[in-house]
Amino acid sequence: MVVGERKYRDIIVDVFSHLLEKRIVFVTGEITNKTSAVVVAELLHLELQNPKEPIYMIINSPGGVVTAGLAIYDMMQMISCPIQTIYLGEACSMASLLLATGSPGYRFCSTNAKVMIHQPSGAAVGQATDIAIHTVEILKIRDKLNSIYQKHTGRAIEEIEQCMERDFFMDAEQAKKFGIIDSVIDCHQA
Repeated sequence: MVVGERKYRDIIVDVFSHLLEKRIVFVTGEITNKTSAVVVAELLHLELQNPKEPIYMIINSPGGVVTAGLAIYDMMQMISCPIQTIYLGEACSMASLLLATGSPGYRFCSTNAKVMIHQPSGAAVGQATDIAIHTVEILKIRDKLNSIYQKHTGRAIEEIEQCMERDFFMDAEQAKKFGIIDSVIDCHQA
């Protein structure tokens, strides 16, 4: 809890609400529909407050539901606020996509952080026709994710496809070289 000062009295505010007032948004833990709804609402709220002031998105997530992550991505692309992405710990799967899609020049990570990209996974049960429908859909999602990574990293689509074939781990310097981030924050000199 954080004590906030108001005109006539002090109020107690949880730390995440206090940081949101400072335009800091957190994507932590698994990315679910609930997580996505909160982050999308926070981004929209900050856009309505001041569309020119930057938003700082702190990421530490193993990834999660692709469609939930794409909802956050879509809102990041729709709003006009510059978004600085900063990751600590891990940015895997959908979280690495959010990291890569921050504003160019403002995508950061700590020296000890790790990134992992891979193709989407899923399961289908039911009749053969239903399984075929789901197979086509997940392949479309894979192509969409590959295109998003290609757009934001500048890598050739063939290289993205090859790297996404299996879990592809990168340390901070490798993520910078790959184009997922722009700078590594040296935690020992911060």
